[in-house]
Amino acid sequence: MDLKITPRSLKGEVIVPPSKSVAHRMIIAAALADGTSTISNLSGSADILATIGCMKAFGADIELNGDTAVISGIGSVPGSAELDCNESGSTLRFLIPVACALGVNTEFHGGGKLPQRPITPFLEEFPKHGITFDLSKAESGASLPCSVSGKLTSGRFEIDGCISSQFITGLMLALPLLDGDSEIILTSRLESKPYVDITMGVLRDFGCEVTEFSSGYSVKGGSRLKPFSGSVEGDYSQSAFFYVANALGSDIKINGLNENSSQGDKQIAEICRTFSENRAPFEIDCSDIPDLVPILSVLGCFCKGKSRIYNAARLRIKECDRLAAMEDCLNRIGGKVSSTDDSLIIEGVESFNGGEVVCYNDHRIAMSMAVAATRCTSPLIIRGAECVRKSYPDFFEVYRTIGGETVEI
Repeated sequence: MDLKITPRSLKGEVIVPPSKSVAHRMIIAAALADGTSTISNLSGSADILATIGCMKAFGADIELNGDTAVISGIGSVPGSAELDCNESGSTLRFLIPVACALGVNTEFHGGGKLPQRPITPFLEEFPKHGITFDLSKAESGASLPCSVSGKLTSGRFEIDGCISSQFITGLMLALPLLDGDSEIILTSRLESKPYVDITMGVLRDFGCEVTEFSSGYSVKGGSRLKPFSGSVEGDYSQSAFFYVANALGSDIKINGLNENSSQGDKQIAEICRTFSENRAPFEIDCSDIPDLVPILSVLGCFCKGKSRIYNAARLRIKECDRLAAMEDCLNRIGGKVSSTDDSLIIEGVESFNGGEVVCYNDHRIAMSMAVAATRCTSPLIIRGAECVRKSYPDFFEVYRTIGGETVEI
């Protein structure tokens, strides 16, 4: 789907979609619990549907009714399963440890850039705990298709924390199922720690405690999860597009957020408030807020001076190389953006020119450029805008309800 957007400010109210990060964790925990849980305010995004499909393949009974899922925990564990993770890194990295803990011989598949995203910490550590990996069907350098066999044993897991917090979350979801207690030892600084805090909060809701200590986390084995019913809170990473639109001149009332959330991306509110005071250039360490980088790069284009977003090397192995993609997209419409291995350097401009960009099949690129369109001096064409289905399927419908003018071409 290619869209032509006519520049104009946005005005109205939005209800922020539910947090994809929280939803993944709640669905998996409910499927692993003894009993029936009800999870409401779920989105129908491709990533969430991938996780639901995978947990069904493991034997959970999941009934979807609108935005609510009634989930009966896994009763009879299958001997084998084949899982399609679609393009969801969370689904893949959360469920490899779960499959191993359940003892299900599982073949994992994925699309888009997912086969190129690393699973190295598991490949290095899990063979020490009874797991065999088979990547013989994968192309050289790829991680999918990948098969796992064996049953994970408890103990000490040494994990590099600087690749992705998703590896830590996957272990936290799986280790309570094992017979003995375990420790997750971080061999480097943990990137995106707020996402691990979200995991610990969800596990507490389902009756499982994870203890944090100076070099990692301890997880008690044999702690069967208890059923829990609750609602998925609003997603600060999705609210960021509306916060930045407001900072650039729109007038949108943003509803549905939890001010006490553990989500690291709630920093967006303070970043935009500071920008609105004086448009001063910023230096932002995105280690804990990597999902904000695309939309922050749009904001940086309107600071009075040179801004820098750093510690962003991991964004080169997301749905696309997000640093290169935002550099390309913004420069095509009159921005002044350059990249290094792990950063974006952004010089302020007064406006964008408009023109044409591609989304690189990345939902956050598409939504960021839709916000950039509000500050263009002529129409902006976004090629491949359908990629928003990954996380926010009705983004452009919402965009139109608050005054955005889009035409499919």
